[in-house]
Amino acid sequence: MLEERTENLKPQVRQADPTLPNRIEPTMTWSIPRITTGAERRLLESMLDRNRAELVNTVRGLSEEDARRRLVASMTTPIGLLKHAAVAERIWFQHVLAGLLESECDGGTTPGDASFVVDDNETLAGVIAEFERASDRSRVIAAEFDLDDIRTHPRVGDVSLRFIYLLAIEDFARHAGHGDILREQIEHPAALSTDAPEQR
Repeated sequence: MLEERTENLKPQVRQADPTLPNRIEPTMTWSIPRITTGAERRLLESMLDRNRAELVNTVRGLSEEDARRRLVASMTTPIGLLKHAAVAERIWFQHVLAGLLESECDGGTTPGDASFVVDDNETLAGVIAEFERASDRSRVIAAEFDLDDIRTHPRVGDVSLRFIYLLAIEDFARHAGHGDILREQIEHPAALSTDAPEQR
């Protein structure tokens, strides 16, 4: 785990104009970086952990129903984003880096749309715990490797631990952004149509 934790800021909603009481301007959540200097590995690992935390924050406090809401044409849902991230952790750290067979990994490793599927009997708390377990195992596995150690991905080819860190940082940051937008749509749907700029 990180020596220093990020300070998570809770979602806030403010009235933009007291003369327009029905107008709501949601504000995005973010965390203040606590580790901004140091060796490359320390920065990579702290940024990855920050993005992991941000992704979890996009679903915390949602109801089970809202966590499963599909607001886009793809399979993407708030809870599905977290499920997908757990699959990514297993593929890159357990399967590729540690060399485990997919059957030996501690959960699903099927990429694509299947990685977003959440069973009806699964709960949001359970999926959060699943992702956090996968993340914990990734940290343990990565600790045994140097940044320049090379492994082979079956489709991508040779990859280093440095590349895996960078890819996971990019992937989780992108999906945390998706999660922020989905949550804004869920919690403040009126804001989507009120005073929206006209498309020409």
